[in-house]
Amino acid sequence: MKITREEVEHVAGLAKLNLSEDELVRMTGQLDTILSYVAKLDELDTADIAPTTHAFSNTNAFRDDEVQDSLPRDEALANGPVVNEEAFIVPKII
Repeated sequence: MKITREEVEHVAGLAKLNLSEDELVRMTGQLDTILSYVAKLDELDTADIAPTTHAFSNTNAFRDDEVQDSLPRDEALANGPVVNEEAFIVPKII
């Protein structure tokens, strides 16, 4: 077993969780399953693999910036509940 019940109780206490008896048993089993799976990954030889942050090496996946016409002010203000000639009017907050 990769994790003990006492360790689960300790982590639950740090997280301010009140777990019932059934929840402690279930959580211990689930965490043990997760940690056992992660331990399998430790068996892989990764000595010749360069560390990466992404699976694919995309340097820039964004489109080029192009100047376009913006939304006309009248259209933008059309859906506002209270507007004046140039902007939305909102309540004053202090």
